[in-house]
Amino acid sequence: MATIGFIGLGNMGLPMAKNLVKAGHEVLGFDASPDILHEAKLADIITCATAADAAAEAEALITMLPNGEILLSVMEEVLPVTPKGALLIDCSTVDVDSAKTFHSQAKAAGLGSIDAPVSGGIGGAEGGTLTFMIGGSETDCKRANPYLHIMGAKQVRCGEGSAGQAAKICNNMLLATTMIGVGEAFSLGKKLGLDPQALYDVMSTSSGSCWSINTYCPVPGVGPTSPADNDYKPGFASSLMIKDASLAQVAADSSGQATPMGSRALELYKEFAAQSDEDMDFSGIITWLETLNRG
Repeated sequence: MATIGFIGLGNMGLPMAKNLVKAGHEVLGFDASPDILHEAKLADIITCATAADAAAEAEALITMLPNGEILLSVMEEVLPVTPKGALLIDCSTVDVDSAKTFHSQAKAAGLGSIDAPVSGGIGGAEGGTLTFMIGGSETDCKRANPYLHIMGAKQVRCGEGSAGQAAKICNNMLLATTMIGVGEAFSLGKKLGLDPQALYDVMSTSSGSCWSINTYCPVPGVGPTSPADNDYKPGFASSLMIKDASLAQVAADSSGQATPMGSRALELYKEFAAQSDEDMDFSGIITWLETLNRG
């Protein structure tokens, strides 16, 4: 069993770290929130006073942080003390340029590294069913697999360093657009007098079929249980969707690729969050779409 450092024990990080403990690993955890550290301690995570303390004895160091700026700030603190040859696994969702810097700094410090952002939300983190989108060398990906298998159900190597982040933002840009499309379809169906269950039965088994319908339907009482059945309490908050959709537009700008649907989806999520609640699940955008009138 390994000694694993884990920095960032929030809504996603804490259940991921708990699963590592359940599998028999020793987890040294750090978070900026004292309340979260207290909860982590109750889960048999060895809590640390600083990020450097969590890294100092780690064979593998996992980070789950809010953005690229914080990730690189944490790297400045931990790289000097992380044992040579250790593996850095960044599960944050950050911009591609920050991911590239993360890899170059790890290499300069004599450390292995992968970027491994996740999909699956809080439920996936708790159940150990996350999907990891991985960027890094084949060697480092193989080294990470034993840990990733505990925290997730699927690992996809997308390419060299930063490729995982690129895949994540492409995936979530698509998710943003499909959820809005699903919300519009159900809202139109409601205005036309359709039973949402009947419309679900059609769309989930025909050409409109997609994850936003089949797995995460935004209509309460229709399809598998989703945040819509829990007052849209977040599995994936609208604020996080705005973050990911914004990262996609930064990448689109830097690469020169037009993304008119992705750009408009970001605008709509910003309008929704400003007029509703940015902590509501992103699928809750249907509640706002239903209030809009044509013209």
